[in-house]
Amino acid sequence: MAVNHKNLLPYDGQVFYFGQVFSEKQADQYFRLLFNHIEWRHDEAMMFGKRIITKRKVAWYADTPIEYTYSKITKSALPWTSELLELKQATEELTKTTYNSCLMNLYHSGDEGMAWHSDDEKDLKEDAAIGSLSFGARRKFAFKHKKTKERIDLMLDHGSLLLMGGEIQRNWWHRLPPTKTVNTPRINLTFRTML
Repeated sequence: MAVNHKNLLPYDGQVFYFGQVFSEKQADQYFRLLFNHIEWRHDEAMMFGKRIITKRKVAWYADTPIEYTYSKITKSALPWTSELLELKQATEELTKTTYNSCLMNLYHSGDEGMAWHSDDEKDLKEDAAIGSLSFGARRKFAFKHKKTKERIDLMLDHGSLLLMGGEIQRNWWHRLPPTKTVNTPRINLTFRTML
């Protein structure tokens, strides 16, 4: 994973922020296509023995109909759309990495976010890079070290790319904090490598 950007983490992992990699016009177009043509479903999780349905919606796409289990819920992958293949190729070229799957999130407003977590499920290739594209609302994204509790915050722009790699999932949590100041939607694509 060789990229010509500064690692935003001080130790124990890698985060590279490429900034906006699509023009405003391209980003607007991809947002509309993804919002209208992806098979979005409310996410589900098992918490304290109960099935929780989130407001946030998700979609899971991959090279083959592989299954992905997180929060004790299993999803079966859908085949790539033409737009997703374009975005996958662009992400692979920029990050110098290949991916075989994409977990997508649709946050309708700033009220919806994601709690502290690591993408360290056994289905994922260990220490593999995750390429993350953002479309729509500009949102804060945060990292917190699991031992030192050191925090790094950054803003993710419309049409931007973030790359996480190295030992990050073992050593850092990340989250999308809810906010009252955002009332427009955001779509996030996380390109991954599944075993």
